[in-house]
Amino acid sequence: MIPLSWQDRFLQQADRRRQLGRDRAIHPATGLDVCSNDYLGLRRDPRLAEAAGAAARAHGTGAGAARLLRGTCPLHDELEATLAQWKGTAACLLFNTGYQANATLIPALVGAGDAVFSDALNHASLVDGCRMARAGGAHVGIYGHLDLADLEAKLSAWRVAAPSAALALVATDAVFSMDGDVANLPALLDLCERNAALLLIDEAHATGLLGADGAGLAQQQGVHGRIPLVMGTLGKALGSFGAFVCCDALLRDHLLNTSRGFIFSTALPPPVLGAALEGIRLARAEPWRRERALALADRLRDALGQPSQPSAIVPIPVGADAEAVLLAETLQALGYDVRAVRPPTVPEGSARLRITTSAHLDNGQVESLILALQEAIRAGAGIHSQR
Repeated sequence: MIPLSWQDRFLQQADRRRQLGRDRAIHPATGLDVCSNDYLGLRRDPRLAEAAGAAARAHGTGAGAARLLRGTCPLHDELEATLAQWKGTAACLLFNTGYQANATLIPALVGAGDAVFSDALNHASLVDGCRMARAGGAHVGIYGHLDLADLEAKLSAWRVAAPSAALALVATDAVFSMDGDVANLPALLDLCERNAALLLIDEAHATGLLGADGAGLAQQQGVHGRIPLVMGTLGKALGSFGAFVCCDALLRDHLLNTSRGFIFSTALPPPVLGAALEGIRLARAEPWRRERALALADRLRDALGQPSQPSAIVPIPVGADAEAVLLAETLQALGYDVRAVRPPTVPEGSARLRITTSAHLDNGQVESLILALQEAIRAGAGIHSQR
């Protein structure tokens, strides 16, 4: 048998993606931004650009090395201290991206004989971190979305046969990025404490947006400073780039010594550190930004008949991949930058539009978006009914 060439293999896969309506391409930003994660509208704020420029002039444009070599500058330490204080923890460790943080800190925490339990709708970075932990011999348990009874049952069943020294880690998104719903952190923390489990939450879509001063969902839900591991990002609401894990000094030291994503990556460059520090300052000092983003999301949900959620993420369920793409293209033609989200990012049969609201939007723009959405949905339903 003649083996299939590598070109034919990938051509077949590309053809299959097109048949499923899942062919992806990079499209430039155009029209009104209602799909990015720039929740506070800080990405283009000139004050962040000024801070980035000042950091570059003082410390250079790049870090030059990993943190454990020569890659640390005073801004790394300042940003970690600022984040730890904001999140109510004793320590913090910077990472280069949220994906890198989640994918490499989980296998650094659990290994052979241990276990990690993950919400069924967790972000791909947490999923891949669990897969790496499984490759290292850890047990992986997937519990039903937000189903704490299922989590406790799976955790308890694992404990029966696990060695007494085995570690259980529970990992969850705080705000789920595709649905905009949130975890019950007080209940999760109580469950973990009762079962001697370590809790990791991903506040990528909560940092800067939720809580009394934007510190996140833990602050909003009254468990500020009590979650052992709080991951977050600097490139969404804070308008810069990078990620972090806030924790105690013991866990920071462990990750610094064992997380391959941290050890083997060139450190974040000074300009993004300067911008992040300014982004945090503005997020805390200008509460109107998060108030507007959340109020506009509530207005959009209300118009679409959706229940309230404490996030700026509004999903528009469609179902079929091709129909989600068509609906997105219809709205793009009207001047709204809306993107279709399809499997494997979301479960099979649940393709959707993912709309986000931000402080850079005003009431009139959101009202116009609502009218365009309602008309596009009606037109799509009409086309579908004629098939």
